[in-house]
Amino acid sequence: MSEIKVILKKQITSRVAGGHPWVYANEVATIQGDPEPGRTVEVFQAGGQFVGRGFINPKSQILVRILTRDRGEALDKDFLEKRILQAWAYRGKLGLTENCRLVFGEADGLPGLILDKFNDSFVLQALALGMDLRKAEVCSIIRKHFAPGGIYERNDVPVRQLEGLPQVKGFLGDPFETRVVILEHGLRFIVDLDQGQKTGYFLDQHCNRAHLEHIAMGAEVLDAFCYTGSFSCHAARYGANSVLGLDISEQATALAAENAALNGLQDRCKFQTANVFDLLKSWGKEGRKFDMVILDPPAFAKSRENIARAVTGYKEINLRAMKLLRPGGFLVTASCTGLISPELFLQTVSQAARDARRQLRQVVFSQQAPDHPMVWGMENTAYLKFLIVEVS
Repeated sequence: MSEIKVILKKQITSRVAGGHPWVYANEVATIQGDPEPGRTVEVFQAGGQFVGRGFINPKSQILVRILTRDRGEALDKDFLEKRILQAWAYRGKLGLTENCRLVFGEADGLPGLILDKFNDSFVLQALALGMDLRKAEVCSIIRKHFAPGGIYERNDVPVRQLEGLPQVKGFLGDPFETRVVILEHGLRFIVDLDQGQKTGYFLDQHCNRAHLEHIAMGAEVLDAFCYTGSFSCHAARYGANSVLGLDISEQATALAAENAALNGLQDRCKFQTANVFDLLKSWGKEGRKFDMVILDPPAFAKSRENIARAVTGYKEINLRAMKLLRPGGFLVTASCTGLISPELFLQTVSQAARDARRQLRQVVFSQQAPDHPMVWGMENTAYLKFLIVEVS
């Protein structure tokens, strides 16, 4: 079977030629051959120079996802195995192996593939057609090298629709217990692989949760968008007098209460199901105060058309949080909206502070944990922003 050749337009080849793995449909001049969905194709510049080899999907705006720049490298099971083991070796160097994002898509040279490891349980997401067609090979590699207790598929994410793929979830192989208990900074957390958000737990905030040590001591803490209580439990573990966690999901607050009890923190951690925006506005009018407010909301924008609305949302929620803080209190705030740059996020928090007539002193500014590596030149791999400021 002859290779399909994708020829790029002359005026927009520099980004792809410079290393970015995504080739958008509107960047392509011609396709030579039958572009069967999921098939391997070769990408060339307009002048005939070889760019790379990857998987094609005519139904997606991202027409080709490049996996290799080596024309002699076959995109077969051996290739997948090599890349997965390279990703595992990298996590080993970081000391992040017990619970980690083992494969982070483009950042690990496997566009569209997410693999999370929770003890000996694995969660797989295939967000691109090329990887979805190779799930069985990926599972075979996991079983060969990790002897997993089980592999669970969490492909129930809307982004798959952009690839022409259905939303599905379930066991990839034999059934197993999908509620697992992991250890993080000496705390135990229940991870629900089946019902939890995304893959069940936000591993990307692993390092950031440790930043609460010392500043949480003796504090009255509000944890807005608490999800299953990871920040709440860390605050209590680090000496907070009281923690109130809020989330709009009853399922999340119930599991957060379980996690607090699992760590013997139920007396200091309480959880309430509520609309965070409405409640914080009400408490601001009432004059209620805290020593620390934690904001870790879900993404506010999934497309560029909604960036302005997302910025408005971030400004509003940070403004309301600042109004709830006693002088000298700490705001712990985050954004997982990849379309919001670090510069825009910091600018938005600054504008909220001006409107609240509060002064900020930066304590920490960081991004996601290193098992979610950020590759320079691939802006989509850098999405999380995490900030701690003292508010006076």
